[in-house]
Amino acid sequence: MKESDSKKDFSVEEITEQLVQHIQSRNLSDFYKLVKELHPYDLSLVYKKFPEEETNRFLLLFKPDALADLAETLKLHEQIQLFERLGPERTLEVMQQMDKSDLIRFMHDLPAKRREELLSNMNLDHSAIIRSVLNYPPETAGRIMTDQYRTLLAHETAKEALRQSQGTMHISASSYLYVTDNEGKLVGVVSYRSLALADDKTQVEELMTRRVIHATVDMDQEEAAQLLQRYEFMALPVVDENHRLCGVIQMDDVIDIIMDEASEDLAKMGGGSKDIDFDTKPLVAVRRRLPWLILLLLIGLISGSIVDFFEDTLNQVVALAFFMPMIAGMTGNTGTQSLAVVVRGLIGRKLDKATVLALIGREIKVGTMIGLVCGLLITVIAYFWQGDWLLGAIIGVSLFLTLVIGTLTGTCIPLLLSRFKVDPAVASGPLITTLNDILSLFIYFGIATRFLDALM
Repeated sequence: MKESDSKKDFSVEEITEQLVQHIQSRNLSDFYKLVKELHPYDLSLVYKKFPEEETNRFLLLFKPDALADLAETLKLHEQIQLFERLGPERTLEVMQQMDKSDLIRFMHDLPAKRREELLSNMNLDHSAIIRSVLNYPPETAGRIMTDQYRTLLAHETAKEALRQSQGTMHISASSYLYVTDNEGKLVGVVSYRSLALADDKTQVEELMTRRVIHATVDMDQEEAAQLLQRYEFMALPVVDENHRLCGVIQMDDVIDIIMDEASEDLAKMGGGSKDIDFDTKPLVAVRRRLPWLILLLLIGLISGSIVDFFEDTLNQVVALAFFMPMIAGMTGNTGTQSLAVVVRGLIGRKLDKATVLALIGREIKVGTMIGLVCGLLITVIAYFWQGDWLLGAIIGVSLFLTLVIGTLTGTCIPLLLSRFKVDPAVASGPLITTLNDILSLFIYFGIATRFLDALM
């Protein structure tokens, strides 16, 4: 590749075309020179664009460690396709080079029979580590921890600790070393910097911090991620019920968890599925989304029944129909806002009675203030539009009450689900919107019917 070319930003298509040309002309020098400049993620984009007839030749030019980096950036179905191309022997070589947390995620999603086949053919030490992690329940700290960390003993000197840790700091994103006793129990943590600056004869126990923020192997992965994020650590130690150090959760894995959990919660709040993305086939997306929508359709029929029940009121005061969508829409919106606040606040947090009461009290205040402002505003608008103060007052009071109730609905439903150990994100936006539609229409027409004679 020319000097001027190295300074130019190429598109994925252009890079792919260049690599194909290098393969076809057997210009491996320029091939490797270009590949060396690519980040694994960029290489994965190139791999997906590579012509089918050249893909096998393309993969043959990579060593197992490079293919492992590539595999770690791919989705499950793409990883399976990659390993099918590589064949059994090369697949095992690549898997043994993969980051264990990425490999464990891949193994977890495989059918049990296929997973056992791969594990039985792996290096015994490697497979034993993976089996031990897979024994922990899904979505716990034990499942996402890595064994890539370095431990020290409290009686070691700074010089001894530094000598032992030389050449091992690259295996972890953390700049901290964990201190254990002879039984493997976590007793402290010390920074690499503290060791480097200390006198050679200073013992580790004089430098270490004894109060170590940690996760337990059975802690929910989302709670562990929040713990690491809250303290702004690069890594978080994980201990078992006997306080023995079992592994470390690293920041790069936590970022994946936070993004996955956020995507999952947003999908659930929208009545969808976390497994739907740009690559999902239409029929699969329909199958995952349709059940929710059918359920909401059936619940929504209740709204139609309410309108039918108050048909006489609506026929006598047609102007009520103008404000019906606004009342229902505003109530649904405020409920969804409260739901989002509560679901976000519940992540990684234990609830007690005082917290729940404080949250409900705050949301009542918020709903009341929002209701007052919006209620007064719509009262004035309705008066100038329809020329009737009573109609404006009925609409304003209805909106005020429904906004308060909508806020409470969006707050209480996720709290109740959390109380019964159900993921609060399943209290989805469409469900709360539909429920609030029913309540808002009932309140609106109920008040209007009460003052029907005065409106005539």
